[in-house]
Amino acid sequence: MADGTPQFTVSIAKTEEELREAQRLRYQVFVTELGGGGEMVDHVAGLEQDKFDPFFDHMLVRDDSTGAVVGVYRLLRGDQAARMGQFYSEDEYDLAPLRQSGRKLLELGRSCLHADYRGGMAMFHLWNGLAAYVADHGIEVLFGVASFHGTDVSALAQPLSMLHQSHLVPEDLRVRSKTYQPMDLLPPDQIDRRRAMLETPALIKAYLRLGGFVGDGAYVDHAFNTTDVCLILDTARMNERQSRIYTRGQGDA
Repeated sequence: MADGTPQFTVSIAKTEEELREAQRLRYQVFVTELGGGGEMVDHVAGLEQDKFDPFFDHMLVRDDSTGAVVGVYRLLRGDQAARMGQFYSEDEYDLAPLRQSGRKLLELGRSCLHADYRGGMAMFHLWNGLAAYVADHGIEVLFGVASFHGTDVSALAQPLSMLHQSHLVPEDLRVRSKTYQPMDLLPPDQIDRRRAMLETPALIKAYLRLGGFVGDGAYVDHAFNTTDVCLILDTARMNERQSRIYTRGQGDA
């Protein structure tokens, strides 16, 4: 990274090359770092890609000093999913409660930052860009799968049990894992909340701080070497303090 405080630009990919930039960063994070895979991953070109990419909007965070894409988010509105024929998450979760809600939906996925930019301002700009997108499109419910690294569910008993016990989505939006992996692995009196939060990925904790919930059951994704939960954020249920964080224009740098 360049000396001084980096300046960032947030945009939606418009060209094939910009999409490739997103896929290259995803390859670095999801394949090289985390050991993920997939039938369309291009190991020669270093691209993490799938059949859904042409239907999504791809949000890019670019370091202005280097021109490099250092953060990405993949976004799929309900109207785009209609053209695709499904949401990405529908391979893992029954989304009928969301589809039947009549609300304007936005599916989130493939969020990642370059290793050198984690814990800094790049994530703030990614969130701000997402908040602007939500406002522009009148989105009411955001959702998507978020991942724990690894497929050993017993090793994730603390965070999964905590999520089920304390953050299960209300019944009206309760999606359910299709290949059902129970999350209530420990009784309430055996959950160490501090340990559970320490073992929970930062992205999931960010959604919880905003008032997010999880669906019923996890999904073990052996191809991607992850254990997934479905996160749901209902903008109508966010309290005033939380929604202020997520309102367009707050804290713009």
